[in-house]
Parts: sequence; C-alpha cells; structure tokens
Amino acid sequence: MGAVIVAGVVVVGFAIKEALDTYPEKRGRPPQVRPMPETRPVPVTNPVPQEPSPKKRPKPEPKGPDFPPVGPVEVMERDRHPECKPIPVPHRGGNNDHNTCADRIQNNSFPGWDVLVNGKQFDALQLATRTLWEVKTDDFEKQPPRSQEFFVRSKLPELRREKKLAEACGYNFSVGVRSKAHLAALRAADPSLTVVVMDWC
Repeated sequence: MGAVIVAGVVVVGFAIKEALDTYPEKRGRPPQVRPMPETRPVPVTNPVPQEPSPKKRPKPEPKGPDFPPVGPVEVMERDRHPECKPIPVPHRGGNNDHNTCADRIQNNSFPGWDVLVNGKQFDALQLATRTLWEVKTDDFEKQPPRSQEFFVRSKLPELRREKKLAEACGYNFSVGVRSKAHLAALRAADPSLTVVVMDWC
C-alpha cells in the first residue's frame, strides 16, 4: 500500500516536470532569460537660472555718492559754516532803553541776550521767521534835517554790512526804529532795507 503511494507521487512529479519543460515550446518561442539592467550614473544638471518676472523688477541698489545729501538746505549751510549758528551773548551794556526795545521784539527767541551770527552781534533773533534785528533808539525826529541826513549817511554802510552778514547765513534782516521819520529816511536812502517802527517801546 505504501509502495503504491510513493510510486504515484513520483509519477505525478515527473509529469509536472515534463509539462514545465514543454510549456515554452508550445508557445512557439524559446525561453528567454532577462538580463539585469545596468546601473548608470545619473547625469548632474546645472540649475537653470530663473529670469525675473516682468511684474517684479529688481530694485537697483542705492549708490551713496550719487545721491544728494538729505536734509534742509539751511541746516546743511549751518553745518558747513559754524559761524552761522546763532550764539546768545550778553547785551552790550550802557543803554537799557535800547536793550528793552530789543527784548520786546515779538517772538524774540533770546530775550535778555544779543545773538552772535557770522561774527556780528545782533540785537535780536526771531527763529520762527529767521530774522536778525538791529535796533536804533535815537530820537531821530527831534533832530534838524541836516543832522538827520548826516545820521542816515553815517549809519547806512554799517546797516548794509549787517544785512549782507545775515543774508550770507540764510537770515532775513530788519532794522527797528522809533519814529516814522526815521523809517522814511532809511527807506529813501536804501529801499532794499526792511525797516519797522517799534511801537512797543
């Protein structure tokens, strides 16, 4: 009984082997053995540079020397010319009436002081309007005409010099007087002068 089973197993195994051997022949082509694919190194490619989109253009880098300095012109002038910086200094003594008139100028930035600018000691400074002042408290209207004329001629060169010193530093210049007669005489002698009657003193 055992011998018959073993023999049957051998016969079945032999039949399976024959079937496997003849399978390629029945399909009409010899068995093929697939070769293993060769491994090749992957070529390294350089990244393609990206062009900027037309909508987003790169901002140019600022060039320091090509740009003008930033800031108000007046500030830069004072930085380049330290003599234009206003410096409060004590009033010149001897005429309290004169100093009181100067101190009472509207919006005087340094009441109680004179102001040194560009080598000249001015009587007052209004920073709000950048105006330097020279005050004249002479009793002009009480003088005879010849004295008035002499007074104007003698004071005019100094007033013109003070005006130039002020304007060289970017300031306006005003002359304060106590009478309309004095104002009229100075304006007639030099229309470029700004003359104001000081009705506050």
